[in-house]
Amino acid sequence: MTKPIHVLHVLGGVGLGGAESRIMDLYRQMDRNEIQFDFLVHAADANVRKPEFYDEEIQALGGHIYVLPKFKVYNYFSYRRAVRDFFAAHREFRVVQGHMTSTAGIYLPIAKKSGVPVTVAHARNAGVVKGPKGLATKFFRRRLAEKADRCFACSKLAGEDVFGKAAMEAGAVKIIHNAINVSRFTYDEKVREEVRAQLGLSDNLVLGHVGRFEYQKNHPYLLDVFAAVCKERSDAALLLLGDGVDRPAMEERCKKLGIADKVRFLGNRKDAERYYQAMDIFLLPSFFEGLPGVLVEAQAAGLKCIVSDSVTREAQATDLVTYLSIEDMPEVWAQEIRKQADYVRRDTSGELRAEGFDVRSQAESYRRFYLS
Repeated sequence: MTKPIHVLHVLGGVGLGGAESRIMDLYRQMDRNEIQFDFLVHAADANVRKPEFYDEEIQALGGHIYVLPKFKVYNYFSYRRAVRDFFAAHREFRVVQGHMTSTAGIYLPIAKKSGVPVTVAHARNAGVVKGPKGLATKFFRRRLAEKADRCFACSKLAGEDVFGKAAMEAGAVKIIHNAINVSRFTYDEKVREEVRAQLGLSDNLVLGHVGRFEYQKNHPYLLDVFAAVCKERSDAALLLLGDGVDRPAMEERCKKLGIADKVRFLGNRKDAERYYQAMDIFLLPSFFEGLPGVLVEAQAAGLKCIVSDSVTREAQATDLVTYLSIEDMPEVWAQEIRKQADYVRRDTSGELRAEGFDVRSQAESYRRFYLS
């Protein structure tokens, strides 16, 4: 029997993030007798890395998780050494796909020199955090398009941010939109009623957000918007799915705003699709995004979505999305929420598939690429 082709995905980790979730959606669709995914992640101490959200599933699907030390700039030479040692010891990979573009300019050329036939730099975001970390990311991304065999991006915005306008204009970057398992999120009235009853929110206006608690997602503004909604809608509730370093600060902010009893911090959920059903309106006031999978998921669930105008229009697969500025006062968002609160939920699965956001068709395209 022919051995499967091994594809190595390089990431910061395999927690419950957007890029990780999209890769796992693809992984589940692959015939693993043909193509096997493995993962190279980063940890502060490679010897004592804690298991993450997708560890168990990856191992159950036959994948391996390898670990590199986290890149800290000052450990540039030791990081390069660790990368060289890794690829010297692992000659089985036909494709190395780097989703961690901050250091892809380091590990992809080393992978190529070590004999990997195809290297891919994959832009998954369209912005960086403020401060020294963001500046370092931009520095190490310089001329990245020249350091990989192929360049992929989840949107034009992400491609331009990571690879530059010249690479985009030259056609060096292939746009591959983040796709999801549409059928998993399709609107289901029965599930909606069940979850709302479990939460004690059957008759409430339920707003929702899914995302890590970190700077990019702009949770402080989100909570200010919700507080403004509560001034006119005493029945309003907010569901927050996700976890992260900023969660304790946001819990404290809820207390200061007087909305703590109306906000549910639900953490990371394996059954997130059920909570989309329970929501009435989805909010995404991010500072920047590549092409947010959560916005595609929300539309697949038939939700009205109000999002930051910094989010690419390529994520607008239906007419359910409204763009507003996060420079506006929170009351502007609150007014739009009140205006859109009453609508008829519908099955949007056909629309999502027609726009190319279903993972099954995308998995076949990836399959052909990996096998070629």
